Amino acid sequence: MLIVHQSVIDICASFFTLLAVTVEVNGTGLSRSSVWDQFLCRVWLTRTLLWIFMVTSTYAILITAMERFAAVIYPIWYKVGMKSTS
Repeated sequence: MLIVHQSVIDICASFFTLLAVTVEVNGTGLSRSSVWDQFLCRVWLTRTLLWIFMVTSTYAILITAMERFAAVIYPIWYKVGMKSTS
């Protein structure tokens, strides 16, 4: 399940990386009164969505590594723990 989660996050991060590189927005004519301009300024130009997916991907890799570490170092505890949570 963690691998599927990681794959989905990485696909989203790749998609937003591609969009961030290809879509160019000129921020000189933005106004404070327009909702679209506020979105462009706060989310798109700061690349917030891209950074959210990058950070989430990093944490998902960390969680997967910790889960694998527990499976290798504590195999009996891991097997019993995973049976009870399934």
